[in-house]
Amino acid sequence: MALPRTLIIVVGVITTISAVLADLVVPELAAQHAFNPGWPPHAKFHDAQYMVMTVLLGLLGLTLALRRSGDPRGRLLCATGVLATPWLGMIGALLFPGTATYDPEFADSTLFVFGLHGQVLMAIVLIFVLLGAAAATLRLPSEAGIRP
Repeated sequence: MALPRTLIIVVGVITTISAVLADLVVPELAAQHAFNPGWPPHAKFHDAQYMVMTVLLGLLGLTLALRRSGDPRGRLLCATGVLATPWLGMIGALLFPGTATYDPEFADSTLFVFGLHGQVLMAIVLIFVLLGAAAATLRLPSEAGIRP
């Protein structure tokens, strides 16, 4: 299996499960999201919307990356775009007024790495992985190394 395809599949799996794990399943993180009593119902609706949308985008990206028919380059490039969408959306959300990566009451329990919120760092890393996979896909000969 070609390295670009493998990287795209790994990001696809992370994309498919990460929002649900972080916002609903892992108790310490879910307390800051879906089970945060300070969040009004409308905020919880948008969190649920984000979780469902991220799962759907992850599954779509995985389907494109795992499919064996059609143009492999086109599929892999489409998969990278689909999988980058929720991560770019996370970073883009910081540009809106009044947004933050964490609520103040969770400041002491929020993970920061290199001065970045853990989720933002993960988003940046995954976007760069996808950019690398896309660049490598473009450099591959038409059919070489893409199909297993």
